[in-house]
Amino acid sequence: MKYNFSKHAIEQMERRSLSKTTVDVVLFEPESIIKSDDCVSVFQKIVAEDKNNYLYRVFVNMCKKPPLIITAYKISKVRKYED
Repeated sequence: MKYNFSKHAIEQMERRSLSKTTVDVVLFEPESIIKSDDCVSVFQKIVAEDKNNYLYRVFVNMCKKPPLIITAYKISKVRKYED
């Protein structure tokens, strides 16, 4: 899937020290995709880093052509988003 990053997404990824490579992995190999509304989908994947597991969440506007990454973040409280 080809996609673009919003200015906000790039700023937030830099602030949160998230690499584009890891975001690519989440987008191309998601463990789940949650439809947030008609246009926005949340791609999720658990990624192991530094002996810890983090849940990466990448919000994508699928109505844009190509799809537009709105924001991305990682959390350590993986269980909060299970099921």
